[in-house]
Amino acid sequence: MNEWLQGLVRAGERGVDAMLVTVAIGKGSTPREPGVKMTVTVDASYGTIGGGELEFQAISVARGLLATNREGVTDAVTARRYPLGATLGQHCGGAAELIFERVLRGAQWVTQLSTALGKGEAWVAVTPVDGASDMHFHVSRDAIWGTLGDANLDALACTRARVLLADEGARSTLTLLEAPSRAPQSVLLDPVRASDFRVVLFGAGHVGRALVRVLSALPCEVDWIDSRAAEFPADLSANVRKIVTDRAVEVASRAPRDSYFLAMTHSHALDFELVKVLLDRGDFAYCGMIGSATKRRTFANSLAKRGVADAALARLTCPIGIDGKEPESIAVGVAAQLLMVREGARK
Repeated sequence: MNEWLQGLVRAGERGVDAMLVTVAIGKGSTPREPGVKMTVTVDASYGTIGGGELEFQAISVARGLLATNREGVTDAVTARRYPLGATLGQHCGGAAELIFERVLRGAQWVTQLSTALGKGEAWVAVTPVDGASDMHFHVSRDAIWGTLGDANLDALACTRARVLLADEGARSTLTLLEAPSRAPQSVLLDPVRASDFRVVLFGAGHVGRALVRVLSALPCEVDWIDSRAAEFPADLSANVRKIVTDRAVEVASRAPRDSYFLAMTHSHALDFELVKVLLDRGDFAYCGMIGSATKRRTFANSLAKRGVADAALARLTCPIGIDGKEPESIAVGVAAQLLMVREGARK
């Protein structure tokens, strides 16, 4: 889940600067692995670097750095080392080095990378770890954004980043870039990929809202679709994107493959058309529809008359969740069902 990036987008929308905190180095036992990030603003945080006193201090430092320049004229990088001993109340015995990067409001690279990730395009964040640079450099399979300040460094970083992109299982790694006529530069290469747990939820009624509250705490990304703008709450978690449109069927036809789809709109006719296009696609991880066993039988008969094969109909989950009536009970049951399907697919 890339909650930190969504946090940067939110900060830009609010017109405020943010601090991006990255675990650059982890030695011994640490709460989180290198490459993990969180975004901090003056009044909010998105993502986590492991919680506890380390995260508490990191947030405090980040806000202190933000306060040093309220006019947004620099995006300098700061690196700090934290021994995870008794002074932090964490007896892990390890040490973590954190990078603090100021991200200016409206930074173009944030929009570019968010757009790329929304299309399912993976990329690598290249971050200097010595605190001596204020450069942002990002690499995808066929594009680059920003610079490390030297064409030779950029070329070296690009080559190594694309090696990581070619390996779906690659993790963040520290590397030393040695270019002619320059001092060597240590950088963190951090692959960023779209979540493999994408939920596409149609319907912002009582159950939809309850389900989003549950999903907000899970490692997933949610696209939440409804034509009624007033049905969405004012504040959404950073991993939830609302889409107000009366073209829900078109959204369903174009949504990323291997998504987890849920139809729970205010209209049985719309639920039917959504399920029809999804079963015709067939490239989903999960296709669920709210309703009773009677609704399923009725829909199955009508879908069969529209040419949907029995094998496709067998993949429709309805009813969903548990046999509860309260929206919150249904929501918890549905979320658990999604997690079980996801876990089964990963084995």
